[in-house]
Amino acid sequence: MNITVVGTGYVGLVSGTCFAETGNNVICVDIDAKKVERMKNGEVPIYEPGLEVLFERNTRQGRLSFTTDLAEGIKDAEVIFLALPTPPGEGGAADLKYILGVADDLSKIITDYKVIVDKSTVPVGTGEKVHAILAKNLSTDLFDVVSNPEFLREGVAVEDFLKPDRVVIGTTSERAQKVLTNLYEPFVRQGNPIYFMDKRSAEMTKYAANSYLAARISFMNEISNLCERVGADVDNVRKGMGSDSRIGKRFLFPGVGYGGSCFPKDVQALAMTADEFDYDFRILKSVMAVNADQKKILSTKIKRYFLGDMKGKKIGIWGLAFKPNTDDIREAPALEIIQDLLDAGATIVAYDPEAMDNVKNEVFGDKITYASEPYEVLQDIDALAIVTEWSAFRNPDFSIFGDKLKGKAIFDGRNLYSLRKMKELGVYYDSMGRNKVG
Repeated sequence: MNITVVGTGYVGLVSGTCFAETGNNVICVDIDAKKVERMKNGEVPIYEPGLEVLFERNTRQGRLSFTTDLAEGIKDAEVIFLALPTPPGEGGAADLKYILGVADDLSKIITDYKVIVDKSTVPVGTGEKVHAILAKNLSTDLFDVVSNPEFLREGVAVEDFLKPDRVVIGTTSERAQKVLTNLYEPFVRQGNPIYFMDKRSAEMTKYAANSYLAARISFMNEISNLCERVGADVDNVRKGMGSDSRIGKRFLFPGVGYGGSCFPKDVQALAMTADEFDYDFRILKSVMAVNADQKKILSTKIKRYFLGDMKGKKIGIWGLAFKPNTDDIREAPALEIIQDLLDAGATIVAYDPEAMDNVKNEVFGDKITYASEPYEVLQDIDALAIVTEWSAFRNPDFSIFGDKLKGKAIFDGRNLYSLRKMKELGVYYDSMGRNKVG
């Protein structure tokens, strides 16, 4: 098929590249001329494991190309995916100006039948708004609007796209359903389902899924905090819970709160939708409140350890991205932890395998020091805070800790190490939902 993807952010670029990988001809459209030029020159603008190989192969073989010209980009397209930003607007509701703006542009240049697909995460009813804008200038015989939410996890997005658990498609059009069935069949050859439903249900499915996962995270963080008070071990509790087939093992690890481009924005947007329809979604409000507090847990522990006096204290940070295997720092807990410690008078030295440039360019600049490798962080620090669970941090050379870690204090926001090992190391070790060591 000939496919156009409008927007080359995280979702758009992964989607376009993976569609090209299955033999489709894909044109990605973006208004950022510099970004388009970088991609034309073979540069992948985001870090996502496995993406660069597919990107290089499909651009080299001519199935994946880039342009800033929307009219040229959609001229031969059978399907147009809208993968545009929906940032939180006033009050937290998703801002639809980019999607609705492109819909208006499309209404003036479409000349033959197209399936217009909302790939972005959008509030319930957005598909109808896009349809109404298109219908101002176009006959309804020339288009169908479809909701096709993405369920990509950063760090494994390529695998998620190529082998999806399910594909959700919101449309009542038999013509659009046939087109998208042909498009997605190569991705579900192992028998995973394609669910067809109305647009509103598809839009709600995305928000419901992310909000439920966010609720699981916040619940476990609350359990973790309570475990510390009652003297229980959250790792044991997690294993006991996760073995129940009704619960399952995933999203039960405690930590320093969720971040990223999806959970914070989607939970907030669904809560706003509930407010618009006069429904008090109490669980979601609690999920957001718990997560906001959880992002302060680690810095609070550190300040308490130093009796509130952080002046002159040098704190090392391992991990800046909101999760491992990505350079995404949107809503990353590390940013709040660092700012809280800076405000208290501490100095910061940090390391992350992928996210340091983003943190330096977009957030802290030269307010903190950036190390070239993990052990450099340890030199003469008063305490180490582990914020992101990169594999490189899971099994370090602990003998180096003894030589470099002046303060002999570790605050582990991801429970990477066993309490036994920390006792042997002879450090003060404060983790999440477990007994302190030292």
